Amino acid sequence: MERLRLLLRLALRNVRRQARRSLLTASAMVVGLALLILSRTLADGAHEQWIDSGVRLGSGHVTVQHPEFRARRSIERHVTAADREAAESALRDPHVAPLVRAVAPRIEAAALAVTPGSALPVAIIGIDPRAEPAFSEMEQRLTDGRFLEPGDRLHAFVGEALANRLQVELGHRVVLTAQTVDGAIGEQLVRLTGTFRTGIPEVDERLVFVPLATAQEWLGLGDAITSLGVLLDESWSVPNAARRLRTLMREREATAAVLTWREAMPELDAAVRMDDYGDYVFHIILFVIVALAIVNTVLMSVLYRTREFGVLQALGVRKRDGAALVVVESMILTGVSGVVGLVLGLGATWLFFRNGLDLSSLMGDQMTAAGTVIEAVFYPRFRLAQIGVSLAFVAAIGLLASLYPAYRATRIDIAEAMKFEA
Repeated sequence: MERLRLLLRLALRNVRRQARRSLLTASAMVVGLALLILSRTLADGAHEQWIDSGVRLGSGHVTVQHPEFRARRSIERHVTAADREAAESALRDPHVAPLVRAVAPRIEAAALAVTPGSALPVAIIGIDPRAEPAFSEMEQRLTDGRFLEPGDRLHAFVGEALANRLQVELGHRVVLTAQTVDGAIGEQLVRLTGTFRTGIPEVDERLVFVPLATAQEWLGLGDAITSLGVLLDESWSVPNAARRLRTLMREREATAAVLTWREAMPELDAAVRMDDYGDYVFHIILFVIVALAIVNTVLMSVLYRTREFGVLQALGVRKRDGAALVVVESMILTGVSGVVGLVLGLGATWLFFRNGLDLSSLMGDQMTAAGTVIEAVFYPRFRLAQIGVSLAFVAAIGLLASLYPAYRATRIDIAEAMKFEA
């Protein structure tokens, strides 16, 4: 313990005495940590917006479906009324309910839309008008008319591009033809009540939203649905929520599968992962640059202090203690730099980007990728776990960058060291 206190006193003295060297080393760490926090908070915010947009257009952060529905896309592979009740009961569990923002039952089916002027293949989405506004953003994408409302029965909400291709306007009738659950062909007459535009051609030219009760009666599903979408407060809680839901569903002997958005939307998952890999490459480059800067300054300090290390060894200080002295000095600088870099990074992020990073001059108001809409303004997202990782990142740099200079300190020979000028 006495030896440790001595090393700490010597390290603090050397840090104060070599102010220029200490400032150079600390500056590299401070700038590196500030850049890391800035990039991570903006990247996390962009990813969260991207994922949120994707799951709102899709089936949610977590989806309850028949195990074979995603592969077959047939309403014969539906979630039974019993499984739906089990899933809704599981979502009320005290460990799951606080994470849930909205729940939306849906029916998805392929159909043919027929009008006097055209006939086109479409995708039918049966929705609950009460639950859908909290789940999806379709109501905000309204271009004409109105969204579906409780009490609607023979109404449809379609993409503006699809309405143009079908040559219909508000109030016009469309006949929808699809295969029912028993294999027969069923027809449903609906009247156009509103149009939307997302900017995604495969959505705007294909989707037809109808009331859930209408789709259930038309397709012969009764109280069954094809999926139950669950929207959570944060995408980071998806693994825990999905794991808990699977456990609760097994306890209730339900046969429906619980899928995360990564499993239900592989294209979005691949796009987000690719963007993450790009961030990792940037961080590796940043790591190498900062580490080299620290190695350079710490190593030069060891070489310039050759006589000092020789004197310490002559006074009985062991070589490994000399190496430990270099490591302790580096860790002291790392600790101080971590606090300053954390304050600088969080402060700069809040000061310059609290109202978002606007890239509309580069990408317009929005762009599409992996079947989702990406807004042009990105808002930073602060997470304690991510800040902790950033601090650990800088601590690792400080430790690793001091190892080689510490090794060089153990190779100093007393006789040679005493020849150096003080």
